[in-house]
Amino acid sequence: MIKELTLNLPSTVEFGAGKLTTLMNHLNGIKRVFFLIDAPVKDKVLPVIEELERQGIQILISTDVVPEPPIYALENLFAPVKEFAPECVVGIGGGSAIDLAKLVAVLFDGKQSVADVIGIGNVACRNVKLIAVSTTSGTGSEVTPIAVLTDTEMKLKKGVVSRYLVPDVAIIDPLLTLSLPAAVTAATGMDALTHCLEAYTNRNAHPIVDNLALEGIRLIAFNMEKCVTDGTDIEARTALALGSFYGGLCLGPVNTAAVHALAYPLGGEFKISHGVSNSVLLPFVMQFNLSKCIEKYAVVAKILGVEKESQENSAKAAIHRIREISDKCGIPGSLKDLGLKESDVETLSQGAIKVTRLLQNNPREITIDDARFIFSNAYKGIIER
Repeated sequence: MIKELTLNLPSTVEFGAGKLTTLMNHLNGIKRVFFLIDAPVKDKVLPVIEELERQGIQILISTDVVPEPPIYALENLFAPVKEFAPECVVGIGGGSAIDLAKLVAVLFDGKQSVADVIGIGNVACRNVKLIAVSTTSGTGSEVTPIAVLTDTEMKLKKGVVSRYLVPDVAIIDPLLTLSLPAAVTAATGMDALTHCLEAYTNRNAHPIVDNLALEGIRLIAFNMEKCVTDGTDIEARTALALGSFYGGLCLGPVNTAAVHALAYPLGGEFKISHGVSNSVLLPFVMQFNLSKCIEKYAVVAKILGVEKESQENSAKAAIHRIREISDKCGIPGSLKDLGLKESDVETLSQGAIKVTRLLQNNPREITIDDARFIFSNAYKGIIER
């Protein structure tokens, strides 16, 4: 029997090269707009903003985007935005910019605090329009009901999940990704690949999402290295953006699992970027989950072109192919390569086991000892044959 599923999606998605210009179409009748923009892409969007100003729209711009955004960075935005009183909030950038914009949109009026909304379903409402413009192919935040913050006191990432965080409009313009550095392209691409893989294999997997996830895996796997090698390849950039979009669509209804849970303390405690954290951990979590995922990993192997004579061997080949993609894109292969010490395994394990919101989705239960086992293997960087 097919399970029930709820899809909370943007009412409008603009996808394709040059779609940034459609932003103006979605601001008809709006008088005040707050833009939160990743500083490196500000010049690319200034022509659109200047045209809005010529039309008489009042604009407030901030480029105060902090990677892996800490709670204080969000709170620092509230006062100026409340004074400006926007009718629309536009987030332009990668996941950090868009996550911050989402939370500004629901919290700047002061009716709820950040602490009030941490967790699932705790946001009371949103009273302004929300538009997200993605400039990376990775987080999928432009289409998700999720925003993630770093609690610097607890040294851990925390998620906010609410239908009110789903943007009204999502704009995905591959032209905005052309100038991304190779390292950012690789890290965000592996993040998107992780979204697809974890959505396809977790306990909440659903046929609707499976189709998106599998096509996302194919698009990302066969185009990410091209984008890393030649960032100006618009065809590959568009395919990667589409794969990332599919990964984002997977996150709301079924979400991620242990890879993301174990990645949270790497970001919160050791300031390792989210995409790199996921990339390093992904093959080791897949290896841990192998006994519960042989059939599905075998399907992934077929998509990746590494199918073997048996399902088990195909599944193992899929794990190694995922690692190979990461290696070819220049991402470190172990926690040791990231500069961590073996003694850090305990700190990571204690932090990860608290992320029950995601661990409960994993196809295989993970105890504190299991977390230690996975982190230990990830430290050594050796995948079983």
